[in-house]
Formats: sequence, structure tokens, C-alpha cells
Amino acid sequence: MKVYVGNLPWSVTDTDLLDLFKPFGDVDSAQVVTDRESGRSRGFGFVEMAAQHAIQAIAKLNGHAIESRQLRVNEAQSKQTA
Repeated sequence: MKVYVGNLPWSVTDTDLLDLFKPFGDVDSAQVVTDRESGRSRGFGFVEMAAQHAIQAIAKLNGHAIESRQLRVNEAQSKQTA
């Protein structure tokens, strides 16, 4: 299951995101989305993990504060093509 993690502080790295979700189960991937030109974080990322673990992580981490920013954590929506 792919999980969207929004409102991330600029300082959060892929490793930080992995460490945040690791207590809930095995994480297949964790990636902070960065700007192509500057390489700076865009303030959101995605985590992939087994559905049962992802559901627990969403329940516990949605609204969790990191560096005084409340995270928005939910199931990632697939892109809509026009």
C-alpha cells in the first residue's frame, strides 16, 4: 500500500521518513519528493508498506507533529489522467 505523507518539514530526509514508519512494520520504500532543479524537499513524500501495517501507521501518524508541523498521512491516491 502506498501512503502519502504531507506537511513535512524541509529538513526531513528519506531515512527520517523510513525511521518514522519502521515501528509499524517492514517498509518497502520511503521517499521525500524533491524539486528537480533545486533538489530541495517539496514538503511531502510517499511510503510503501504492507496494507495492514500502513493502516496502523496512518491511524497513529496522521496529525503527529514533527518540528511543530502536523503531518497529513493517508492512503495515496492514484494520479488521474486527462
